[in-house]
Amino acid sequence: MREIVLDTETTGLDPGSGHRIVEVGCVELLDHMPTGRTYQKYINPERDVPLESYNIHGLSEAFLADHSVFAEIVESFLEFIGDDPLVIHNAAFDIKFLNAEIERLGFKPLPMSRTIDTLKIARSRYPGASASLDELCRRFGIDNTARTSHGALLDSELLAAVYIDLIGAREPGLDLAAQSSSQTEAPVAAIDRPVRPARPHAPSDAELAAHDAFLEKLKDPIWKRQGD
Repeated sequence: MREIVLDTETTGLDPGSGHRIVEVGCVELLDHMPTGRTYQKYINPERDVPLESYNIHGLSEAFLADHSVFAEIVESFLEFIGDDPLVIHNAAFDIKFLNAEIERLGFKPLPMSRTIDTLKIARSRYPGASASLDELCRRFGIDNTARTSHGALLDSELLAAVYIDLIGAREPGLDLAAQSSSQTEAPVAAIDRPVRPARPHAPSDAELAAHDAFLEKLKDPIWKRQGD
């Protein structure tokens, strides 16, 4: 089963107010495990970046001006995500921004039905507790020290690890007892070794004479006792 963990960074909170995406990051999962394939693009929003947004993700208008606009990356983005489920933290936010960009370019919007919202899962599992990405990383012992600012790809990688723990898929299909009982023991291959004749070890006359001289020095040897 293929899933895509996804995150975006934006110039603000509402695409209806003219805010745009400035970064998109994706991580591919197969059977709930990262494959190593990722997708990441910085995007020129064709507008200014408010200070409050810059303070969150650190992406300035000057930096983004050298990158592609969304129209230039939309096809590669849609190709990467395919038709597979999208794992997103607070899915409504990201889908709202993505659809604003996608529909503006004449593509079909992404349905919410294909999203897996980890925020909702976390709130269901831990009611009343903080469900932020940082807090979930702490809960599951996931190292997020590199997260000095928000970044779409880094956050997607962290979210992938959180998601695996949230759904209890840290070790999918791992059942050593079942494996050992269902698998027959492989036959041990015979090793072909050459047969060598035994080496002769008969003592020489000099060795026998030395041995007899040594025995004469022994007092009352056990083999000369009678009746024991």
